[in-house]
Amino acid sequence: MAITKKASAHWEGDLKTGIGSISTETGVLREAPYGFKARFEGGKGTNPEELIGAAHAGCFSMAFSMILGGANLTAESIDTQAEVTLDQVGEGFEITAVKLILKAKIPGATQAQFEELSNKAKEGCPVSKVLNAKITLDATLIS
Repeated sequence: MAITKKASAHWEGDLKTGIGSISTETGVLREAPYGFKARFEGGKGTNPEELIGAAHAGCFSMAFSMILGGANLTAESIDTQAEVTLDQVGEGFEITAVKLILKAKIPGATQAQFEELSNKAKEGCPVSKVLNAKITLDATLIS
């Protein structure tokens, strides 16, 4: 079963002074502003790297929940942060790394199970598979 989700971007102007907007099919993002200042100078708006980070953190959390269920475990809480690194490589830029930081409370889970299952989720998450970057995981089991 193939599922297609849509998002769009609109841009006006040059790179440094131009402004764009990003929208999603569901309407969760509707003409959210993005641009050079938000990406490189801490200005208002969003940027592609934080959107990729949000997508990766959300995807990983859902994949982890599914994998836990397969091991007869249910999380009380799963909190995932994604740190997306944008580096200058040659004359351009690349996303070179994503660090996933997981804090989860899972009654009945051992540390060994937690590490095995969280790494399985890191490898199996569809967003992990699409990114051609080094993806690391810093996982903490809260007891």
